[in-house]
Amino acid sequence: MLSDSLLKKFDQLIARYPLKRSAMVPLLLYAQDEVGHVSEEVIAEVARRVEVRPIEVVEVIGYYSMLHRHPVGKYNVQVCTNISCMLRGADEVFEHCCKKLGIKNKQTTPDGLFSLEEVECLGACCGAPAMQINYDFYENLTPEKFDALIEELKKKEPRSKM
Repeated sequence: MLSDSLLKKFDQLIARYPLKRSAMVPLLLYAQDEVGHVSEEVIAEVARRVEVRPIEVVEVIGYYSMLHRHPVGKYNVQVCTNISCMLRGADEVFEHCCKKLGIKNKQTTPDGLFSLEEVECLGACCGAPAMQINYDFYENLTPEKFDALIEELKKKEPRSKM
């Protein structure tokens, strides 16, 4: 299921840590990037390699909002609505995101291009409201900034998906 190059990367990552289990999150992220989500097979392989029980891997996945048990869109949009972001308009921004994309929390657009999630904290309180799209962070978010970002991402896609 996982490519030989990813399994080799796993070995390299594990070797960098004094405790194998410390490599768990990086392994999960690399596997998710390859597979599209953290499948049962990925959980079993990571657990075996870092020498923990699979339930311990599942617990880690549950803690981190950037890890997904099910496939998400090509662009996973995460909007922080925790207290700092909420006080600076995150609720309104999130509602705008829902309308713009035509989906609700934890849903994916029919074309598979965008997923949307409301998350607790992205660690960017000084730049609230904040959002993350895949691994890119955006701060001082407004509906207009969101619209511009979405349009730029759509431009990167082949015409058949638009």
